[in-house]
Amino acid sequence: MSRPGRNTKTFVPMAQEIERNLREIREALRRPLEAKFARGKLTGPQRSVMQILFHSEGMSLKELCRRVGLAHSTVSGIVDRLEQRGMLQRRTNSNDQRFTHIAVGKMVRDFMSRKAPRLTAYPLAQALSAAGSSDREAILQGLKKLRRLLIGKSRCS
Repeated sequence: MSRPGRNTKTFVPMAQEIERNLREIREALRRPLEAKFARGKLTGPQRSVMQILFHSEGMSLKELCRRVGLAHSTVSGIVDRLEQRGMLQRRTNSNDQRFTHIAVGKMVRDFMSRKAPRLTAYPLAQALSAAGSSDREAILQGLKKLRRLLIGKSRCS
């Protein structure tokens, strides 16, 4: 067993291989969700808008423009098109009718909270079902150990 504090340069090749494997695993887990997104025919900027709004409680057009880094007219057009498709909702601010609050629609919120997690879990569940019980336990314990080493014991269970 190696001592903590040894020269980390000797572990760089192994770290790179682990990082490559983790990246490929993440890609494999996201593939079904990405395929579903592709069927939705969203452009890159539309996906950026949707992602920002999904991870918020909604925001003004001005704030959305700032977060996406695109011009007001561009973001306004994106919001118009997504609203027409039922993916976004604009609500007029009750205190000042000149301002609107933009948020993802119910259809999007339901998809992301119910279907998306299953889509990303399915490839992993399928792979685990093909593994033996001792391999499944070794995978789980190895990942927990790596997480503890990377993040620290205080944040891991």
